[in-house]
Amino acid sequence: MHANDESDPAPATHRTTVERTSDRDVVVTRIINGPARLVFDAFTTPDLFRQWWVPKSMGMTLLSCEMDARIGGTYRLAFDVGGAEPAVFFGTYVDVQPYSRLEWTNEEGGEGGPITTVTFEERGGTTVVVLRERHPSKEALDAAGTGAAEALIETFDQLEELLVTLAQRSRG
Repeated sequence: MHANDESDPAPATHRTTVERTSDRDVVVTRIINGPARLVFDAFTTPDLFRQWWVPKSMGMTLLSCEMDARIGGTYRLAFDVGGAEPAVFFGTYVDVQPYSRLEWTNEEGGEGGPITTVTFEERGGTTVVVLRERHPSKEALDAAGTGAAEALIETFDQLEELLVTLAQRSRG
């Protein structure tokens, strides 16, 4: 790792914050060691996404990961959670601005599921990632809780580990 090379991710050193910012919103913020291009790719490339998205401590397995990260494209994630049937999450991308913004619906709960928006702001070789989940009502957020958002603490640590591995591989 070259200390002066801003494109080389370094090991995780930043804290993830999880905050309920309104009756309908949960916001997760993390500075990721790596350029926005790589962080965005990790959110939109199935082969990369499946390597970091599931917190290892939860004992879940990502069985399938389909992503068509373009406006109007869809995603579908199926998890083995130890039950008879996989847990399936799916939705539609409503905004895709490469390296700066993603927004998607969460449709597995039926009409009126939350909308997730992720922004990527590069700052000197790091990327500020802000993930906002907006629920249709206070009651919907109360029912969902913040557990999934809090799991992103471990998930973002895993993302940084992946970026370090990718940087090492690229240097061969």
